[in-house]
Amino acid sequence: MSKRLAGRVSAVIVAAGKGSRMNAAVNKQYLTLANKPVLAHTLEAFERAEIISEIILVIHREDHWLLKECILPYGFQKITAVTDGGPDRQASVYNGLQRISPESEIIAVHDGARPLVTPEIITCSVITAARCGAACVGVPVKDTIKKVNPDDTVQDTPDRSMLWAIQTPQTFQREILVKAHEKALAEGYRGTDDSVLAERLGISVKMVMGGYTNLKITTAEDLIFAEAFLKAASGK
Repeated sequence: MSKRLAGRVSAVIVAAGKGSRMNAAVNKQYLTLANKPVLAHTLEAFERAEIISEIILVIHREDHWLLKECILPYGFQKITAVTDGGPDRQASVYNGLQRISPESEIIAVHDGARPLVTPEIITCSVITAARCGAACVGVPVKDTIKKVNPDDTVQDTPDRSMLWAIQTPQTFQREILVKAHEKALAEGYRGTDDSVLAERLGISVKMVMGGYTNLKITTAEDLIFAEAFLKAASGK
């Protein structure tokens, strides 16, 4: 699998949330994981992915001082722009899209709070999107899933073999992602991820195998799990 494409590949890293479920004094992206901020781990993976040409970092407007003190000292070379997030994730991604290089042909969108993504997953996502138009990283669900009514009674049990838990990066040919966001904005539609916006254009999204360790840091327990995964990977 080639690690380079003819065109430029941009990554939009979304780190604008406040992480209220973490109950921490600072945004979860800046909490310490294995002696460095969560966001630093995420950025390192994209720095190491040769296929990525540039990184657009989207942060909360109140976190510029944290970025300066906690992240920029690591000397990341691929960050070409930093912009403020919007009122929700979709708006934050759209803000990031405004800063993409004109030469970029492929755009990968990733959650800053997924620090254990690997360059291999990133590369596979980009190459799949270049070939198919849209790619979404995820893993098959392990548990039986129940659809539940408002009164807490089970309505249905979907076939587990057809269900995937969705992760990031989600990667698209530039024209597809821009059109998907513009259509959603014009129609006032708010989606839970970028792939659903592409689906609304009638685009088929190709699933790419992610990793069960590619978790999103949402609660304090997630930090503990991520720390354990990192220690296991390093053999310590």
